[in-house]
Amino acid sequence: MFKLKLPTDPRWANIAENNLGEILTDHAWCEQKATTNAITLITMLPEYPEIITELLQIAKEELEHFQMVHEIIKKRGYEFGRERKDDYVGQLFKFIVQGTRQEYIADRMLFAAMIEARSCERFKVLTENIQDEELREFYKELMISEAGHYATFIKFARQIGDPETVNRRWEEWLEYEGKIIQSYGRKETIHG
Repeated sequence: MFKLKLPTDPRWANIAENNLGEILTDHAWCEQKATTNAITLITMLPEYPEIITELLQIAKEELEHFQMVHEIIKKRGYEFGRERKDDYVGQLFKFIVQGTRQEYIADRMLFAAMIEARSCERFKVLTENIQDEELREFYKELMISEAGHYATFIKFARQIGDPETVNRRWEEWLEYEGKIIQSYGRKETIHG
């Protein structure tokens, strides 16, 4: 899926299912951060009104996802915990090139695409492996949405940067992510 180098071990879903309150809280904060990321990208792209229009839609969808997860947390009587640090995303952020403005923005798009790709892959693992019927359906819907966001961010990177360079850089992102993800998949967090 998405040419990710290392698929998530399906046993991660068991870790997640054993502490649904924790995975849902972490997931809610991931959606909040995705909303913030889309808004940050908007501020960087005043000369791209069409991209801004699409990013506004992504920001709305991510905020809706945050609200949906928050509603599940409340409905199930879980405590909505404080924001969590996402070490996986932090490691990815360090890989963004600091070149020209155009290169930086294109790489920020690839950064966003990578997070969406891994999140989508994790949602697929949850959909296929947890017993909770409501959450299986919920994560199936989100998986489809995240796949769309992934494709959109890749498209934006190719619009902003040179498509061939972006394609080469995406391969570098896949290699890098494949190395760092080896340290994850052992905690009840979306990327952990």
